[in-house]
Amino acid sequence: MTNFVKELQWRGMLHDAMPGTEEHLLEGMQSAYVGIDPTADSLHIGHLVGVMMLRHFQLAGHKPYALIGGATGMIGDPSGKSAERNLLDEKTLRHNQEALKEQLSRFLDFSGEEDNAAVLVNNYDWMKNFSFLEFIRDVGKHITVNYMMSKDSVKKRLSAESKEGMSFTEFTYQLVQGYDFLHLYKEHNCSLQMGGSDQWGNITTGTELIRRIAGGKGYALTCPLITKADGTKFGKTEGGNVWLDAERTSPYKFYQYWLNTSDEDADKYIKIFTFLGQQEIEELIAQHKEAPHLRLLQKRLADEITVMVHSQEDLDNAVKASQILFGKSTASDLKGLNEKTFLEIFDGVPQAELTKSELADGLDMIGALAAKTNFLGSNGEARRELKQNSISVNKEKVKEDFLITADDLINDKFVLLQRGKKNYFVLVFND
Repeated sequence: MTNFVKELQWRGMLHDAMPGTEEHLLEGMQSAYVGIDPTADSLHIGHLVGVMMLRHFQLAGHKPYALIGGATGMIGDPSGKSAERNLLDEKTLRHNQEALKEQLSRFLDFSGEEDNAAVLVNNYDWMKNFSFLEFIRDVGKHITVNYMMSKDSVKKRLSAESKEGMSFTEFTYQLVQGYDFLHLYKEHNCSLQMGGSDQWGNITTGTELIRRIAGGKGYALTCPLITKADGTKFGKTEGGNVWLDAERTSPYKFYQYWLNTSDEDADKYIKIFTFLGQQEIEELIAQHKEAPHLRLLQKRLADEITVMVHSQEDLDNAVKASQILFGKSTASDLKGLNEKTFLEIFDGVPQAELTKSELADGLDMIGALAAKTNFLGSNGEARRELKQNSISVNKEKVKEDFLITADDLINDKFVLLQRGKKNYFVLVFND
């Protein structure tokens, strides 16, 4: 056994814990759970803090439970939200559950060989046969409306800040989540619920149900909500969430998200989103402060988390792709990219569409730069740039007599033109 609470503290992952939690966990192997919303078939990086907490919990010798909120996901959690969620049918729910388990298995050991093997549960399984009358009789009568109204999440939704108010469905959310804790306490001896700091009210409702119905003791522990130093929302880009599923967010874009982290955020994230030890992290931070332009923290953070979520091969490809834009690379590096990654790297770069027939006798550089594409303003400008040796085709310098042929196509479709270091243009050749 190691001290789980102390591990979270130095990593900046502890916001609040019920008195006695640390001592309880040092008594021997305990069980804890984190709830995960199943409204998509992939986790996004906003889920990662809870998942990392479960992994640290397992590494400390305890037994983690990942709870898929099939029932609660149908209701909508009022904590910090402004709208209710959509109802999921059971088929979609099961599909999402299996996809999430596959992703969680990259972090948690579900193998069952050890006493503290991780377990996946879904609250839909014990809530689906609960009648409304049974629920209000067996659960609802133990918690007063006064108690439920005192929660910050409820107060905010009922205040003048919220124009929509709060439905009865959402109001009952804390009872349903509280019952999850009671159920896991009774059926699996689960004595701790963990979550984000916005979940404190819901978690303590669970500890109250355990006390009143089971006569037992439940514990609560929360982590801070992750923020970015510039005030923008963590885990969001212009394209939406940063997903763990490679089809939703490519490994290249995933890697880039972490690589572009600010110094202040990287200092914080390297403790939260990697399993590097305290001494190694402190050394990295010190090295970074000596030469911040090298972005050692960001590179190590992006490396560690990309391998953890994807693979070493995906990381290698992402690094290679990044070097194409920001470092030295060759035509063979470009040709090694798949179409999706190529388009992501040069997203937003101006393009011109041509036909492959124009490559039959070779496309001359004046045509490629100006006459047929308007990359440069005139034929004269194209000639000047070529004479000054500032034009590249697929990262290799060319002269005015160079002809672009089918052999130069990347993915049988693209040619990359470049003026100077940062001025790119993509030729797209269609059949």
